Amino acid sequence: MTVVAKEEIEGIGVEFESKKAQEIVNWALEEYDPNIALSCSFGAEDVVLVDMIAKIRPGSRVFTLDTDFFFPETHDLIKRIKEKYPIALEVYTSDMTIEEMEKKYAKELYSTDPDLCCQIRKLQPLQKALSGLTAWITGLRRDQAPTRANTKKVELDSKFGLVKINPLADWSPDQVWAYIRENKVPYNVLHDQNYPSIGCAPCTKPVKPGEDLRTGRWAGKGKTECGLHPADNPGKK
Repeated sequence: MTVVAKEEIEGIGVEFESKKAQEIVNWALEEYDPNIALSCSFGAEDVVLVDMIAKIRPGSRVFTLDTDFFFPETHDLIKRIKEKYPIALEVYTSDMTIEEMEKKYAKELYSTDPDLCCQIRKLQPLQKALSGLTAWITGLRRDQAPTRANTKKVELDSKFGLVKINPLADWSPDQVWAYIRENKVPYNVLHDQNYPSIGCAPCTKPVKPGEDLRTGRWAGKGKTECGLHPADNPGKK
């Protein structure tokens, strides 16, 4: 496992700010393979990165956190992605079934305590997924939410002690969708039904024109992040 000093990562973050997404992906895979993986929730940004990674280094590691609350459309997309791309998809799940979780805590925990639900169904599996890695790649973009406004293309994830690579940090939605169309990348059909950000089915609603891209996530709960991208990284929550 590569050990990288905080100062070195900060310097790389400044240097790489002007680099294109494919350049950053190529560098990251060269630098950290095999101890690097793409965190993929199969949103629009994530499928763009799957396409890039598969073209740059077929067989690269990609992981997803299956919360057992995925939309059927998300499962369908996963099937199409696996058929199209030579990636090594790893699926991580909670140690608790939904039934066990509800028996221990409450029915529809996602409604009564969404933070705890995310902790059990996302953060605990994430810890397993990141175990043994030196770096991870995400589809974070700065304009997705105020909590992501300071996202760097390369930064140190202080919560998990890993290098975090965000190649699309400065992309706009138009750039994401132009790439999807030009490269014929499979995407979740819910995006065509006013779902710009897609998570668990019980906690994801369509967004009205002009609303913030993440208002459909945990609507009415005062919550816009699940905790995968922590507040102790600048600009994230």
